[in-house]
Amino acid sequence: MAMDSVAQRLSAVGAGAALELRGVTRMFGALAALTDVTITVRPGERRAVLGSNGAGKTTLFNAIAGILPPTAGRIVFDGHDVTRLPPHRRARLGVSRTFQITNLFPRLSVTDNMLLALRGRSRRKFSLFGKPDVDSAEAPQIAAALEAVRIAARADVMVKDLSYGEQRQLEIALSLVASPRLLLLDEPAAGLSPSERTMVAGIIRSLERDITVVLIEHDMDLALGLVDLVTCMFEGRVLVEQSPDEIRRNKQVQEVYLGRPRHA
Repeated sequence: MAMDSVAQRLSAVGAGAALELRGVTRMFGALAALTDVTITVRPGERRAVLGSNGAGKTTLFNAIAGILPPTAGRIVFDGHDVTRLPPHRRARLGVSRTFQITNLFPRLSVTDNMLLALRGRSRRKFSLFGKPDVDSAEAPQIAAALEAVRIAARADVMVKDLSYGEQRQLEIALSLVASPRLLLLDEPAAGLSPSERTMVAGIIRSLERDITVVLIEHDMDLALGLVDLVTCMFEGRVLVEQSPDEIRRNKQVQEVYLGRPRHA
């Protein structure tokens, strides 16, 4: 897809930026994990962040989510400067994320996991100690999120009894239940079979465009089939930002990430 057509499609979703990073740098001692990263993501956009191991992708997500605030630079979400806000404050503004490794409560049911996620972002975060029942306002939110990831029929099942693929689907549901405006997906298809990857791709593709999605994914074909734009990183810096078709043809990207073409 050409860059101008991408811009035209996104302009119909909303003007301005959902997420802006300006000169974001993250140091660990003398080591720069991120260096002068500048990215703008429009409302409703699907953006992939690609790069080889050590490129800085997860550090970038941690900076956006507030787990690792930047050493320098600025992060703006939906017009709010969130550079120094802690993760729970960003979550209340509408930032949600998943992780590479499943982060669930295996001895609780699917619904109880969802309830914890939903109440953890509200003033009722300690209410499970008193009254763990799902109330009339929470039930539709939980049902809608489980339906969106196609595991509504497993609502009463203990998480330990779910397949690994179903657990990954549940993680996406946990990130959706509080109606986020920005969804950060960190390798959502990691460890899945080909059929499960197809399922996850369908879930992401079906998300409403009022949710802006930024994803990290090592499966290049999967990622490029889901997004409008790609940010390719190398050694903590932005190497290039292009459409999926342009990324496929970019020789520099092939050399540093995809490997040199066999016919070269």
